[in-house]
Amino acid sequence: MTMEIRPWFSKYPADVPRTINYPDVSLQELLHETAKDYPEKIALTCFEREITYAQLDLLSNRFANALAKLGVVKGDRVGVFLPNIPQFIIAYFGVLKAGGVVTSISPLHREREVEHQLCDSQAQTMVVLDTLFGVVENIWAKTKLKNVIATGLQDYKPQTGLFSKQDVWSFKQLLEEASETPLEISINPSEDLAALQYTGGTTGTAKGAMLTHSNLVSNAMAFAAWIKGTGKDVFLAALPLFHIYGMTTSMNVPIGLASKIVLVPKFEPAKVLEAIQRHKATVYCGSPTMYSILLANPELGKYDLKSIRVCISGASPLPPQVQNKFMEVTGGFLAEGYGLTEASPVTHCTPVDKSMKTVKVGSIGLPIPDTEACIVDLETGERTLGTGETGELAVKGPQVMAGYWRKPQETALVLHNGWLLTGDIARMDEDGYFYITDRKKDLIKYKDYSVYPRELEDVLYEHLAVKLCAVVGKPEPVVGEVPKAFIVLKERATASAEEVMAFVNGKVAPYKAIREVEFRRELPISGAGKVLRRQLKEQP
Repeated sequence: MTMEIRPWFSKYPADVPRTINYPDVSLQELLHETAKDYPEKIALTCFEREITYAQLDLLSNRFANALAKLGVVKGDRVGVFLPNIPQFIIAYFGVLKAGGVVTSISPLHREREVEHQLCDSQAQTMVVLDTLFGVVENIWAKTKLKNVIATGLQDYKPQTGLFSKQDVWSFKQLLEEASETPLEISINPSEDLAALQYTGGTTGTAKGAMLTHSNLVSNAMAFAAWIKGTGKDVFLAALPLFHIYGMTTSMNVPIGLASKIVLVPKFEPAKVLEAIQRHKATVYCGSPTMYSILLANPELGKYDLKSIRVCISGASPLPPQVQNKFMEVTGGFLAEGYGLTEASPVTHCTPVDKSMKTVKVGSIGLPIPDTEACIVDLETGERTLGTGETGELAVKGPQVMAGYWRKPQETALVLHNGWLLTGDIARMDEDGYFYITDRKKDLIKYKDYSVYPRELEDVLYEHLAVKLCAVVGKPEPVVGEVPKAFIVLKERATASAEEVMAFVNGKVAPYKAIREVEFRRELPISGAGKVLRRQLKEQP
């Protein structure tokens, strides 16, 4: 595959660089430099507590020393099983400063999922929220865990009486007893891992994407340049930091910019709206589901959201009506972006321009600085296709992972000479804008036709009663699969299955027709806001 022509450069905003001179530094160096230059600036605010950059730097130094005392050495994987609270960021950078590799675990995970990640990563140390300790305790014997560090939502203080095992340490006590002196750990940014980030596992067993310090530093800097971020910005961190989307856009980016981070431990619409108003948030990265839920809040009009400068939507396709309404309410710009865990994650985004001249409905935008992208054939992944042709999206750049942890065969399937095969079906137009048609693995095969769920979902979202939907293939002996829609209706809205099918099927070719509709009160959604089609498909 080759990428000789880059039509997207002609559409780049004048103040966004095509390439960036990335420093050859570790990820924790971003925090250290910001703390040195802006020690008194507020780094984090959560509940009623504020932490300055100087304090955050010293607290993470203390945690690094505590980990070293527990035996953590360079290259060790350390699990972080926490929501969006200050301890997550302190632990994250503390692990890096100890030379360790962060493997963050979703607080939504059940025992089976936590056990898999701990065993696969071979983590011997982990940090856990006290209320999640029971999950860890039940699987401890099946893992290589030696030390567990517990913390609570209030003032780093875990609840007493929860822990029946030895080798459970208090986060607060470890910090109080540790030194603030930085450890001297040699890091090779282009080779040493910063994060072992597990994919969602929606298409099978979750795999650990090996992300180096350079991967994460470069993506943070490129994304910051794309959104024209500055130290004056206030980032609302409602996306889960354990997910790569939140980790990069809502933690690493603002820390590199010396911006303020407003931590939201749990996505609750009213609290998010109140936080935007109270802290005058300027940047908010989220998912279409999050934006839809905020817009549906009956008290939306009570809040002043005009501080919003730019929002990014990722994780799944952004319905145009949601985009337009959110921009109308906030006065800010809502751009659709695209990324994946294996690319740290951002590779594409719509240029930030409130005039709307850069918006192409249905597009994920242009490749961000230093990112190459092309469309390759679905059969071999080696032949580059032309403008307008549909194939698999391939990307290349400094943010692309080193590979999958201990899985050379799976790595070889997706990494070809530095190019990452994304598994997404896409096309590129004459201006260099890319459009995701669908997931390669989500294709519905009806007779000899390929049916793309995304296309049918887009039509479903045009129906005024549809709040959330997903289309999957339902097995049928004669034809292979037929499209089935799962739908959540808007509050107080009504619709019948027959009405919905008639609405969609009148707008698509007969072979794409939805054959069955199932109404649900809710759909399974990942921590990043994606509707889990695979889970729906596997349900009886």
